[in-house]
Amino acid sequence: MKTILTNAFESEGFTLNDTQLNQFADYFDMLIEWNQKINLTAIEEPTEVAYKHFVDSACLLRVVKDLKGKSMIDIGTGAGFPGVPLKIMEPELDLTLFDSLNKRIVFLQELCKKLELKDVKAVHGRAEEFGIKPDYRQQYDIATARAVARMPVLLEICLPFVKKGGILIALKGPELENELKESENALKELGGKVIAVQEFTLADGAYTRNLAVIEKVKDTPKKYPRKAGTPQKKPL
Repeated sequence: MKTILTNAFESEGFTLNDTQLNQFADYFDMLIEWNQKINLTAIEEPTEVAYKHFVDSACLLRVVKDLKGKSMIDIGTGAGFPGVPLKIMEPELDLTLFDSLNKRIVFLQELCKKLELKDVKAVHGRAEEFGIKPDYRQQYDIATARAVARMPVLLEICLPFVKKGGILIALKGPELENELKESENALKELGGKVIAVQEFTLADGAYTRNLAVIEKVKDTPKKYPRKAGTPQKKPL
């Protein structure tokens, strides 16, 4: 697995030190082991995991080159993507992993213990409920989300966590352009502004990732996020 990891990261311009290589290898082992007990990923083939989970997450570093000392919340983190790979790449990132399924949170707590990751908090809850809490609302430099919801819904769920002047990074597939067109009202209402859109092609063109970077240009009105389920039923 270590050879696969080394080749995958180097092919995309990333270099892993021995500690990082060992952490990613242990991550893979735990992911496959726990996947037999709880649903963490449909991808188990080593090369696919290396590219579609690990390198895919690391590509955020092409957009935000310095995460050192930054606070980040990964919303709907699932098995820890993109948050945990980014933490491995930048150990001084202050990371909150957030998910609505407690079984995944238990996995992430055990994972972070195994990988000896410091300054990581794994939180179980619904984003619509935590986004109004003073300890979480507008407390983060960066929010990330991968495969969580369509963009108008995602903005309402995620932007309340971001400080004014901070950013939301949404990891999307080829539908991003259409979703951004759907999001003009949500962006205006929630205080967001699209500042970058980038496409990356991984594994020699076999896999494409689109990233949208949204800056928080003004405070999100207190009435957002609305109650759980409402953003999905009545998107802005």
